[in-house]
Amino acid sequence: MIGVNVTFAYDNDFDRARVISVAEKARGTFEGMPGLQFKFFTFDEEHHRATNFYVWDSKDAAEGFFSDELRERVTGLYGVAPTIDFVEIAQMVDNSAS
Repeated sequence: MIGVNVTFAYDNDFDRARVISVAEKARGTFEGMPGLQFKFFTFDEEHHRATNFYVWDSKDAAEGFFSDELRERVTGLYGVAPTIDFVEIAQMVDNSAS
């Protein structure tokens, strides 16, 4: 599995409502997406950043998703360009069934 951190770092113009609105509108796009196991939309108002975390089945699926076109589109949605970091997931604990 491959994880991807997509971070939008703001100066002092962090807009919590904008970040939540983007997440609400985009959620349906990711439901049932092939190759994507999980996506989390997060925000950290104190540190002026939003981070989306993805868990993909494979590195190919993850890299195929993050095209230049996608980067441009999310820059427009969030108002700042993202930093995209790919990480290997060593282990995962899922307690959602309990």
